[in-house]
Amino acid sequence: MDSNMSIYSTVLTLESLDISPSNILPVFMFGALTYCAILFFNMTLLLTIALNQKLHKPMYILLFHMPINDIVGASAFFPQMISSILSQNRSITYSACYVQAFLVHLYGSGTLLILTAMAYDRYIAICYPLKYNTMMSPNNLLKIILTIWSLDFTMIGLLLALSYRQEICNTRIVDTFCNNPSLMKLICGDIRLNNYYGLFITVFLQGLSVFIVLFTYIQILITCISKRQTDAKSKAIQTCGTHLVVFLCVEFNALFALISHRFENVSQYLRRAFGMSVMIFPPFLNPLIYGLKTKEIRQNITVFFHKKIFQS
Repeated sequence: MDSNMSIYSTVLTLESLDISPSNILPVFMFGALTYCAILFFNMTLLLTIALNQKLHKPMYILLFHMPINDIVGASAFFPQMISSILSQNRSITYSACYVQAFLVHLYGSGTLLILTAMAYDRYIAICYPLKYNTMMSPNNLLKIILTIWSLDFTMIGLLLALSYRQEICNTRIVDTFCNNPSLMKLICGDIRLNNYYGLFITVFLQGLSVFIVLFTYIQILITCISKRQTDAKSKAIQTCGTHLVVFLCVEFNALFALISHRFENVSQYLRRAFGMSVMIFPPFLNPLIYGLKTKEIRQNITVFFHKKIFQS
């Protein structure tokens, strides 16, 4: 469009989902059931940790923030997506798009920061077990949690504030959901500051997370190999191996989804697939991986549902 438009009176158009009329209802049902399952699994994990005094330990308190973050991400993505599938209307107001983008990026960076904090916790527990209670004291744990959320809100808040301009020159969002790269492409004029800060956040968050996780897991691997207790070694490797796989999957998908916006020759279908996978799979799989594969949580979930079913 040649003329600039006021942000407040503009309706944007998201990328088409290309769903045939015969598949609208099945896809809608699948999306709705997936969102309900995500809410159920994550709320179950939240309540299990919150209501059991035995789980009020640093490891589980850090884990407690994962389902909160996953619910934020899923709620930013699924309701709007489900609604547009059923109505076949891909319109969204700029303000709603801005809020969705903020929550999407808050969820993405929050996932990396929480997984990084969990890796640090496992590093202290396995490599310095005698110092664990001191190093992961309630005061230090509170500092870690405050650092995670302060970094998350500050960096993402500033990122989206730079994109919130008074005038835009386009109304087409080149993605299936709103995010900062797609919002930047709407802005009139110079967006170099947005680009530089966006690259800084990507390098800082991704680099910090990768460095800490690789360092801690190399140290954990060395400690496990040097230990003679076979049971302790296998348990540590199993726990950390699962965590590492989840971290690497999130890291790779998120990095590709962000960087692909900077290259015009990247397939839009590939970019959409990676972007949507970050929003769908971690919120669905995280409570299953960290809930059902963790013995203490699995036992408490079983007891919780047993009491509800047989005492009601």
